[in-house]
Amino acid sequence: MTIGEVLEHINVEFPDVRASKVRFLEERGLVTPARTAAGYRKYTQVDVGRLRFILALQRDQFLPLKVIKDYLDAIDAGKRPDSLPGGLRLEPKSVSQQLAQELSGHIRPMSRAELQGMSGASDELMHTLESYRLIWPDETGRYDDHSLKVARAAVTLSGFGFESRHLRPFRIAADRELGMVEQATAGLGENSGVVSKERVTEAAREITQACLSLHAGVVSAEIADMGD
Repeated sequence: MTIGEVLEHINVEFPDVRASKVRFLEERGLVTPARTAAGYRKYTQVDVGRLRFILALQRDQFLPLKVIKDYLDAIDAGKRPDSLPGGLRLEPKSVSQQLAQELSGHIRPMSRAELQGMSGASDELMHTLESYRLIWPDETGRYDDHSLKVARAAVTLSGFGFESRHLRPFRIAADRELGMVEQATAGLGENSGVVSKERVTEAAREITQACLSLHAGVVSAEIADMGD
């Protein structure tokens, strides 16, 4: 297949993906299509499955490409790599069958009532999450799967006695982290080209993943000390 035919295959699942995105993934060594004698890229169904796997993990898990590449490199070498963040253990060929079950899933936008029904959030909790801008609707008044994750986490915390006032620090912490990400990626965005934007987005993913790992590591260590 040509790159145009590949985009036709994945357009329903990933309508925003353009040829520049596929070439960027090739540049990073995640997709390696064959080349004709004239140098034109030729993709196979295996390449398409691998591409869908990468795009799904980026979209649904917000994983940086380095994490995905290390995982794929291990699979390509015939190894059984450690599970991905979140405990996922997938292979490119299994995406079509397991995505809905093992990935969080990229669900359709939800109404407020649907979000409350799926998360168990009360009207009061919804108001708190929105007032602190931990969740927010799009221009049509609907919520995405990120809002669902936040709402479910907030419901869990409330079950352990967390009150509304305890949620505001999460917004403050997120703003601080976003500020650091923007500062760190500022130089990468000087070129307005699409590839440059892809690099900025990917750098933001890597920084975010590192921040989450650092935070989890420090907190886990302190919790371990609590048990001693």
